[in-house]
Amino acid sequence: MSEERRLAVLRAIVEDYVHTREPVGSRVLTERHGLGVSPATIRNDMAALEEAGYIAQPHTSAGRVPTDKGYRLFVDRLAEVRPLTAPQRRAIETFLSEAVDLDDILGRAGRLIAQLTGQVAVVQYPSLRLSGLRHLELVPVGGVRLLVVVITDTGRVEQRYLDVTGAADAEPTVASVESPAPDVAADHPGIPDEGSLGELRARLNAAAAGKRLSELPEAFGRVVAGVAPDLVPLARGIADLVVDTLGTQSEERIVLAGTANLARADMRFEHALSPVLEALEEQVVLLGLLTEMATDPPGGAGVGVRIGHENRLDGLTEASVVASGYGTDGDTVAILGSIGPTRMDYPGTIASVRAVARYLSRVLPN
Repeated sequence: MSEERRLAVLRAIVEDYVHTREPVGSRVLTERHGLGVSPATIRNDMAALEEAGYIAQPHTSAGRVPTDKGYRLFVDRLAEVRPLTAPQRRAIETFLSEAVDLDDILGRAGRLIAQLTGQVAVVQYPSLRLSGLRHLELVPVGGVRLLVVVITDTGRVEQRYLDVTGAADAEPTVASVESPAPDVAADHPGIPDEGSLGELRARLNAAAAGKRLSELPEAFGRVVAGVAPDLVPLARGIADLVVDTLGTQSEERIVLAGTANLARADMRFEHALSPVLEALEEQVVLLGLLTEMATDPPGGAGVGVRIGHENRLDGLTEASVVASGYGTDGDTVAILGSIGPTRMDYPGTIASVRAVARYLSRVLPN
């Protein structure tokens, strides 16, 4: 069938162009690929592909290069994603399992993707908005101040101070982490004794067990309603602070690795490199792009691919982005991916991103 043959011709053009970085001609296709047809037939197929917008002639030579539309068809019709070798899989698992904390895990994941693909890696920190509360710690600091330590189920740790500035029936107010502790007597009535504080901590932790952010206000509300009247203001202040901390959007951040790869000769972009670098600096917009692409289960078989002008960042119109979600218990809590020129090894990049997402999901704190 001519359609299948033309797809085979397009696949051969993409593979050769990715490998050689040179426009591909019909004679080269005949010599390198067993397409089973004459050079004249291949030329006719190339003409049809060019007319349909899948390939283009960049210069006056007979060679053709894939267009964004051609890469898209190639990716959409991939018969299989090239699996990683057994040594590669073992290296990934070993490297990630040796991480000591969340920062180390994400840094290692970024370096792995950059090394496997030879491109730029981007790894989003687990979103606090999508995280659950694993443990809450309350540490008295001074007479009317509590250090509230929030540990999420993805291993992220946030610390906030809570000041109880009035008497026992006053509403607590949140102080910034950097604020100096007030010099107040330790027996100030705003802070309960160690036993009462421990009981409050235990109740809040029990109520939050297995809950996501959207479920916490109701769960904490039951705790506030059940404590002694003199603890209600403090319990409500702690509950509000935890929900606000997990719900904040200002803490979203990403890890970039492998940006030096952009300077390599085989990473050559058709035009200037500076727009790509500028786009990578727009981390908020970049996070939005990755989030839009994360429609599959964490580490699942499907990996999102945006090619060239499909990216809504102007600086990435000559780049492709391959991304996948990762998370715990089947929930996506963040995104990771790889960014390179549209002339990238799509099967290899997809396999690498998917593998790291799967392993990262497995080694995240449970």
